[in-house]
Amino acid sequence: MTTVETSAGPLPARTGSLLRETRGYKVFRAFNVVALLGVVAVTLYPFLMIIARSFSSDTAIRSGQVNIWPVGFNLTTYQLVMNDAMFWTNYKNTVIYTVVATAIALVLTTCYAYVISKHHLRGRSVLIGIAVFTMFFNGGLIPNYVLITSLGLKNSLWAIVLPNAISVFNLLVMKAFFENLPLELEEAAQIDGLGTYRILWKIVIPLSKAVIATMLLFYAVSFWNSWFAAFLYMDKSELFPVTVYLRNLIAGSSTAQSTGAAAADVAQVSANIQSVTMVLTVLPILCVYPFVQRYFVSGVMLGSVKG
Repeated sequence: MTTVETSAGPLPARTGSLLRETRGYKVFRAFNVVALLGVVAVTLYPFLMIIARSFSSDTAIRSGQVNIWPVGFNLTTYQLVMNDAMFWTNYKNTVIYTVVATAIALVLTTCYAYVISKHHLRGRSVLIGIAVFTMFFNGGLIPNYVLITSLGLKNSLWAIVLPNAISVFNLLVMKAFFENLPLELEEAAQIDGLGTYRILWKIVIPLSKAVIATMLLFYAVSFWNSWFAAFLYMDKSELFPVTVYLRNLIAGSSTAQSTGAAAADVAQVSANIQSVTMVLTVLPILCVYPFVQRYFVSGVMLGSVKG
């Protein structure tokens, strides 16, 4: 065992192999593992049950036999939905709406947050106040509908994108993140001759990948799951996102017969249509999430903890 010389004499060096866990710490670790496994089980159970129901027969679903494993495996509802050309048209619309809306929202939110993060900016408090005011007050459903219609945005992509282009919560998180960046970096860039826009593009954004990835996830999920704006501002079914298509299936506006289903298939569709629509809607987000998940915790914490 190595020793360390001090003014009080030699002391034994503490290494990892010599540190012993106390009984209380072992109990804490065991409790922590059990608690986290319980949280995982409670979280996964509804998803597994929904997936199992989407692949089960109507008889098994109605009799309550389905738990986390399909009973009477079948693909009837999946086939009826995915063989409908309108489903794929609406799915393509959802992808376009989500990509365009997320890109615009990220640009606007980043620029706005960067501006209000500068304490020397005149009128900064006014800009922050305007943003925060919209968190608690809005014009209401009918005035918003009249505004969108009068601007000629109805039945267009912009009816979905522009009204929700900036989330104030995301804006405040990014603002806090930018305020925590070292001011000396921007001052050094200014000495080197960089302007405001080049500082934002060359220095601030490369250092903000974590919070930008987090905002990307927030906005993408929000726009992907959004259906009410399209339901309100669009009259043509070929412009609907897939969430409205699936909502209409659940509500009964589009029945199994519209996809050419036989009478025997109607009971099957009505039994597990909700589970099938949930799976089809959530699946793309589940595929994207692992790629940005590693930025999620650091992005939110860096943008919400001061100092």
